[in-house]
Amino acid sequence: MPILTVKVSQPASPSLNKAISEMLLERTTRILRKKRELTAIVIDYVPPENWIVGGATLAAQGKNSFYFDIKVVDGTNTKDEKAQYIAECFEAFGELLGPLHEESYIYVQEVSADAYGFGGATQEFRYIRSKS
Repeated sequence: MPILTVKVSQPASPSLNKAISEMLLERTTRILRKKRELTAIVIDYVPPENWIVGGATLAAQGKNSFYFDIKVVDGTNTKDEKAQYIAECFEAFGELLGPLHEESYIYVQEVSADAYGFGGATQEFRYIRSKS
């Protein structure tokens, strides 16, 4: 836990997979205090000619973009942590992808502990079990 779903406007590349996943793992563990060994990342690549912002493709604009969401249990991170995470991830994606379109998005999605889990158990169940 958590899971990150990432989309980038680049051709698929094993080296970019590694760079994106390492960058996100570092920030997710350092800023949001999530366990590296429980963090899952899925990366999808979208051709820049298929990514449209303001009616024009990124290819036509000469820009790159990304979108990712991360699901975390509600109440486990502060507003300051989420703001720092978004700022640092945006900056790092700019370094990885080149000129970024401002319309690149990060969504820290807070989900209820009783409706989110892995391995067949909710996070709320894991919390309660850890207290007994």
